Amino acid sequence: MIFHAKTQPPPACLAAEKAKANGNYNCHGVLRQLVNDFKNKCYLCEDKEPHTINTEHFLPHRGDKNLKFDWNNLFYCCGHCNNTKLGKEKYDLILNCTNEADDVEINLKYKIDPYPNAKVLIISNIADVKSTNTADLLNEVYNGTTENKKLESANLRSKLLKEIKEFQDLLFQFYDTNLIKEEKEVIKGRIIHQLRPTSNFTAFKKWILRDNEVLAEDFASYI
Repeated sequence: MIFHAKTQPPPACLAAEKAKANGNYNCHGVLRQLVNDFKNKCYLCEDKEPHTINTEHFLPHRGDKNLKFDWNNLFYCCGHCNNTKLGKEKYDLILNCTNEADDVEINLKYKIDPYPNAKVLIISNIADVKSTNTADLLNEVYNGTTENKKLESANLRSKLLKEIKEFQDLLFQFYDTNLIKEEKEVIKGRIIHQLRPTSNFTAFKKWILRDNEVLAEDFASYI
């Protein structure tokens, strides 16, 4: 989960649909703008180019038309994460990744050990209900609770582990003492590329760096 700034103003189709008796908040302009704003990544699990796409209401509208068509309440989410969050009132109160003040990348710690079948651990770094609720939700997302969700989560973690292994390989290459300066700069560029908001599972990669004193110093500008 990383910060995503939402483009303003809202897509023009949203107001037009709201004016209708049975308007559709998921109109073409909304989906197109959400894909751009969220970098085609699920806002919760950070899976890029998800196979199932939902336009999610960050706060359930429960029949409130204003909330239903509120652009700031519409988020880009995969089916797995949306179904994990759905219907659980506890998760009405979580960190908002479009609000810089919620600082989702620092207030939560993201960790997975790079071994087969490893589980994800999301830790709240502050004693705040929104932060602890978000940590609980993300632990459910990545590890599953029901048999169905555990299988979906295992598939998600397989993608995550592959990404983390490739990232760690780059780090090992960067600190190879046999590299010449030009080769090292190329590897550093590839590492920085993996830290962009458009990259898969960016939050996990940044925490790998933050958790190591040397890495944190060498890549301080990018985490």
